[in-house]
Amino acid sequence: MLKWFDRLENRRLLRFLLLFALGWIGVQLLKFFATVVLIFLFSAILAFLLNYPVRWVERYLPHTAAVTLVFLGALAIVIGVGLTLGFGIIGQLQELLSTLPDQVDTWINLLNDIQRWLERWNLEIDFRQIESELRNYAFAGLEFGFGKLQFVFSLLLESIIVAVITFFMLLDGQRLWQYLLSFLPEPWQERVPRDLQRNFLGFFWGRFLLSLFFGVSVFIILLLLRAPYALALAAIAGAFDLIPGIGATLGIAIVSLILLPKGLALSFKVLVGCILLQQVEENILMPRIMRNSVNLNPVILFLALLVGATLAGFVGVFLAIPITGTLVSLFKLEALQAGHQTLRPKTAADQPPAN
Repeated sequence: MLKWFDRLENRRLLRFLLLFALGWIGVQLLKFFATVVLIFLFSAILAFLLNYPVRWVERYLPHTAAVTLVFLGALAIVIGVGLTLGFGIIGQLQELLSTLPDQVDTWINLLNDIQRWLERWNLEIDFRQIESELRNYAFAGLEFGFGKLQFVFSLLLESIIVAVITFFMLLDGQRLWQYLLSFLPEPWQERVPRDLQRNFLGFFWGRFLLSLFFGVSVFIILLLLRAPYALALAAIAGAFDLIPGIGATLGIAIVSLILLPKGLALSFKVLVGCILLQQVEENILMPRIMRNSVNLNPVILFLALLVGATLAGFVGVFLAIPITGTLVSLFKLEALQAGHQTLRPKTAADQPPAN
């Protein structure tokens, strides 16, 4: 019994208990303030990225003038890209949603053909439940199309809030950040900014670059294959690629299913091309772009995704991995990182044979 208490009262167990308590508190806060956290997180990421050109412009202008010039320039670029690409994507999405009932009918007819083919082999499988779900998805897509104005207005309002917060973070955010860090113990005042920058800013910036590459590449493939709705489908693939782990696979599957009514050959060609792009992204680009970002064991990564999606939905999917990576780095939980090998004590079998 005494040995059990000795094992219980050690530094490692206390570290795990503290990690669990912090995780529970973070989950509860995330549930209540998910939108607020996401807005401030995007603002912090934009402020961090814009801080580099601000430092360069400060060589020639005062701080306030440099921040204003860089912010207005970035805002002009975002508005220009949004007006050129945004309306094109929205127009194609609207056209795609209008044809969604016809596509669902095509999928249902395909399921009926498969069911009749299976009945010839005495395999009775009822696809009526799947057909019902497909019709429900079609109605949900139409409802989303009708409520698009409200969605666009809400997105525009949140974008304005993000822009305002980003401007003031660039203007005077450093002093506030140093004040908040002053409440932490002295060793953590250096570790917290470093780990947050690597896990949050590095993760989101890396995912953005990878998703941009994937979306642009898918758009080129769709243009070469003369697929319809190329801009909208590429935007869908790029948006899903933001989700780490399974996002690219989900995006490829959705794009292929949308193009299936346009022809099996076209859908198969797009599927093969997107899979090749995914291999290039994951095996060539990702190790180079994300090497200084989140370092998590794949099992822990997918566990964090599932927990984040269960607790906070879409927002939790994006925040789960950088939060987990930050906690693992702060508490130095090397066993939960990728590539870590647990060392075991040497036994007599491990000793080299005597000469």
